[in-house]
Amino acid sequence: MSRKNILYISGSLGLGHIVRDLAISHELRKQNSEIEISWLAASPASSLLKDMGEKLLPESDLYANDNMIAENAAMEFHLNLLKYLFHAKKAWAHNADIFREIVNKAAFDLVIGDETYEIAVALIKKPSLIKIPFVMIYDFVGLHSVTKNPIEKLGVYLWNRIWSQDYKLFSGGRNLALFVGELEDIGGGRFGYLLPNCRAHAEIYYKFVGYILPFDPMTLMDKAKIRAKLGYGEEPLVICSIGGTSIGKGLLELCGEAYPIIRERLQNLRMILVCGPRISAESIRAPQGVEVREYVPALYEHFAASDLAVVQGGGTTTLELTALRKPFLCFPIEGHCEQEIHVGGRLERHQAGVKMLYSKATPELLAKQILLNLGKEVTYPPIPTDGAKNAALLINQLLLQSHQIN
Repeated sequence: MSRKNILYISGSLGLGHIVRDLAISHELRKQNSEIEISWLAASPASSLLKDMGEKLLPESDLYANDNMIAENAAMEFHLNLLKYLFHAKKAWAHNADIFREIVNKAAFDLVIGDETYEIAVALIKKPSLIKIPFVMIYDFVGLHSVTKNPIEKLGVYLWNRIWSQDYKLFSGGRNLALFVGELEDIGGGRFGYLLPNCRAHAEIYYKFVGYILPFDPMTLMDKAKIRAKLGYGEEPLVICSIGGTSIGKGLLELCGEAYPIIRERLQNLRMILVCGPRISAESIRAPQGVEVREYVPALYEHFAASDLAVVQGGGTTTLELTALRKPFLCFPIEGHCEQEIHVGGRLERHQAGVKMLYSKATPELLAKQILLNLGKEVTYPPIPTDGAKNAALLINQLLLQSHQIN
């Protein structure tokens, strides 16, 4: 097969998606040395791509940043996804226009979009928009109303009605929908009244690849070895992280407030607050003794070295901790149906983590839970972590099929 050019668009919030996208791209190249990948992504994903030496399209500087939209729509530790979608409407139209310009002027053989809903919606409305195969990556299916507000319920219904029409893209074999996870990760309810069942829809039109991690968990099971590599001692270690957006700054400061309470019982405790790429360390209020860091590359290594993690309810971070078999406390962003319902359901199925609510938490309650779970032996069942390899196999098959047709 001759050289194939792929446009890879890494969408959605934070850094979890770009980390798995890089894992998929690594497997794509491993399986097919004739692949050339060009990336379209906004910050902070674009910064990571630059650091990795990837080919980033100049249009990335014009691509609307979903992280900023979400942060503007959020209220402290609360983000209603429907409200976010309303705020994102104009930006999504802008991104769809940029996408059209790129595919019309460049000779790509395939497009991959990781939760690029703006592209998927544009293609659902007009499937003939591009003449090359399109791959969409999902990790949850369907929105849920998290309040009794009738406007929200109507908005969720209308959005899900569009989502349920993605069969127009994926029923003919020309395009491909990949689901990061297992069939059981999808709830058994409908998209809405007279709309398809979400799980049944996904089973027909999506391919399930398992979970995607940027590391092999088995290489990180020797905690003493990892600690020595990272410069940690034998002290009890708690890593607190909120991911790639600024939503959740208050959770880091809550962890800091719990620290002196824990120290009354555990004087050698070491606590590290990881701000991520969109919060400065100087902006965090933390008591003496608590370490504050900004972006930490390969944060999963620090999770592997820890005795406990305190995190948001993000899909990637909680998967990493589950695969590493680490005890953790997770705080789903309230009103965020993906974290509250989809990720929450998966964690319950995996028997992983302790769910807490930021709105109900106090420094005293958090300190109590940290002491209860610090270094606790976990019994999570094993999870499939070969998703990047499986995804790359399916994408390469689509490329080969497209080449043979053309």
